[in-house]
Amino acid sequence: MKAGIVVFPGTNRERDMAIALKAVTGQAPKILWHRDTELPELDLVVLPGGFSYGDYLRCGAMAAHSPIMREIRAFAEKGGHILGVCNGFQILTETGLLPGALLKNAGLRFLSQDCHLRVENAGTPFTRRWKKGDVFRTPLAHGDGNYVADPETLKALQGEDRVAFRYSAPNGTVDAADRESNPNGSLDAIAGILSANSRICGMMPHPEDLVDPLMGGEDGKPLFDSLVEALVR
Repeated sequence: MKAGIVVFPGTNRERDMAIALKAVTGQAPKILWHRDTELPELDLVVLPGGFSYGDYLRCGAMAAHSPIMREIRAFAEKGGHILGVCNGFQILTETGLLPGALLKNAGLRFLSQDCHLRVENAGTPFTRRWKKGDVFRTPLAHGDGNYVADPETLKALQGEDRVAFRYSAPNGTVDAADRESNPNGSLDAIAGILSANSRICGMMPHPEDLVDPLMGGEDGKPLFDSLVEALVR
């Protein structure tokens, strides 16, 4: 699987993502600079976490207009696979590649903690190594992770099975009003969503930070194993 990781000014999670991708593919991903105007031949583009452009204006708003995003839009239009994590998810919503928006956390505080996610759709390139209803632990670290969408968008996401992950209690219980299990207050406890063709996934927590026992566990590794299974030909 040929993967590329996009780096913007302020990105700070590209090394974590590179470690995770190399762990499952055996080869280092390509590091792509935001001013690049061409993409190499890739199976997967990753927009990692961080604070692109210092989160000025809005999280991801300035990065959405970087030169490389024109190429990433074209890559998406051709059916390419894209993963956006944390700031990457914010950038995907700002570009319109995914619907909705990420606002300030409900408590107006930056959160850095473990959370639990329940797998809502196991039939995608990002989730096929899980079963629907599986729960896994993963870190989160963000100040603007409160997912919102208008009622029509929410209805479409639910009806088209495009919610990939929801925040949950360790036993899998989902309660959007419970700040312990849904710490940022996201609408419908949504932690990750999919594009209409399921080839683009955006999520706020960081599965790349749990891919090795030395990191404290391998809870996030199935996401990357899923991508290898789906994309290696």
